Amino acid sequence: MALLVLDATTKSIVCTMSGSAATTNPDFTAAWADNTGSAFTEGATDGALNGTNSVTLVAAPASSTRRAIKTITIQNRDTAAVTVTVSYNNNSTLRTIAKVTLQVGDTWTTDGSFDTTGSFKQTPANVNLASQVYGTLPVANGGTGVTTSTGTGSVVLSTSPSLTTPVLGTPTSGNLSNCTADGTNAVGYRNVPQSGSDKTTSYTLATSDVGKFVGVGTSGSITIPNSTFAAGDVVSVFNNTTGNITITCSITTAYIAGTDADKATVTLATRGVATILFISGTVCVITGNVS
Repeated sequence: MALLVLDATTKSIVCTMSGSAATTNPDFTAAWADNTGSAFTEGATDGALNGTNSVTLVAAPASSTRRAIKTITIQNRDTAAVTVTVSYNNNSTLRTIAKVTLQVGDTWTTDGSFDTTGSFKQTPANVNLASQVYGTLPVANGGTGVTTSTGTGSVVLSTSPSLTTPVLGTPTSGNLSNCTADGTNAVGYRNVPQSGSDKTTSYTLATSDVGKFVGVGTSGSITIPNSTFAAGDVVSVFNNTTGNITITCSITTAYIAGTDADKATVTLATRGVATILFISGTVCVITGNVS
């Protein structure tokens, strides 16, 4: 520590708190040695601080005496953090030696601050993150955990990120059900998958059938609902039976392609395929083996 010397009867070391203690004022101790030129005498004091009132930690020396301060300690015995200011008092002119906030159980000394385990506490100065920090900060400590980066913009976290013109490469997995091919049109299939298993009872087409074919088995039938699909939606129906099946057109207007008559029902021939193109939620056109 740097040596503190009181060399006049008007000089002392004092301390104040920034406010009253919650329950218990901090304790202090001080040790020094007096030198009169002919004698060397050690001394010590201890006590407690008193809120915002000034408390003398080391009193002024006697005339013709130099008092060399060996150590000062202040321990926070309160139930809350306290801020203390230690000052050099030169005939009522105060010079701040240290102003420190002590957490519960912390001890300030002229050699530094220590926690309840006796470990030295240090508060670093401002650090330039661009030029003074090296290595990789783990995610658990608030970092990204990455060692390299590419592109520009904000760091992407795991939940609901918004990416701008990313180059994704070849993803190993993913669900594109909410994606579009061009900002408007949904991503489609390269083949025509079947929507579930063959329907063996009355079945009403659903939006989950778009881009797929619906198979119809024995005793099955199909209903086209109204105000369900959007313009451009397409659903195919395959009659996987030995007889005709009925497609009920509950939609407002249903045409067989190449005709101008609104159909309430259409008949799909055995092993036939009908493709239903929705012009809107209330209009569709049916092509295939239908009548």
